[in-house]
Amino acid sequence: MIKLIIFDLDGTLLDTREDIADACNYALRMCGHPERDLTEYNMLVGRGIYNLFRGALPPESRSDESVLEMKSHFVPYYNSHICDKTEPYTGIIEMLDILAKEGITFAIASNKYQEGTEILVKKLLSRYGFIRILGQRDNKPIKPDPEIINEIMSDIPGIKAEEVIYCGDSDVDMQTGINAGIKTIGVTWGFRTREELRAYDPWLLAEKPEEISAAVVTYSE
Repeated sequence: MIKLIIFDLDGTLLDTREDIADACNYALRMCGHPERDLTEYNMLVGRGIYNLFRGALPPESRSDESVLEMKSHFVPYYNSHICDKTEPYTGIIEMLDILAKEGITFAIASNKYQEGTEILVKKLLSRYGFIRILGQRDNKPIKPDPEIINEIMSDIPGIKAEEVIYCGDSDVDMQTGINAGIKTIGVTWGFRTREELRAYDPWLLAEKPEEISAAVVTYSE
């Protein structure tokens, strides 16, 4: 029986790519660097804010100082424009409604910086009562380190690994679930490819959100 589903956020529950790209391109402009094409952000997101900046910056400009300068422009801009174009993927709300009625607990484990993660969940997904909303935090390892999963699981006394699923759209998410010793669901509507996800042999490779709710409900019967 599944009791807890931990979700990635960007590319899994919410289509955030355009707002992230707009904010990062704004930061690049402010720092005097060329912008990146929208399609490039499929591979740039998902590994934490600092890796986003390092990937977006020209190779010769990827110093720690440049990364921090990017952050100083990105965060205020993104926080102000965080929901300009961002919305749940088609079918996400219906999927969460079905799973919530089954009594399944939800949590978020993201590599998005903590403040941005909290803002988005509050604006777009607050009705679901996620037990923990965790993003990238100072002095905490980012995914695929399993600490973020273990921290969430520790909030549910007696929870067993076989009762937990981690759901995400990237190789980092699949590695995170494997490192934590729990089932994984890879979603193909996000930022990465089916082939990337399949390489990690997920418990489920979902083409549509309704496949997740159907598989979890069936497994828990």
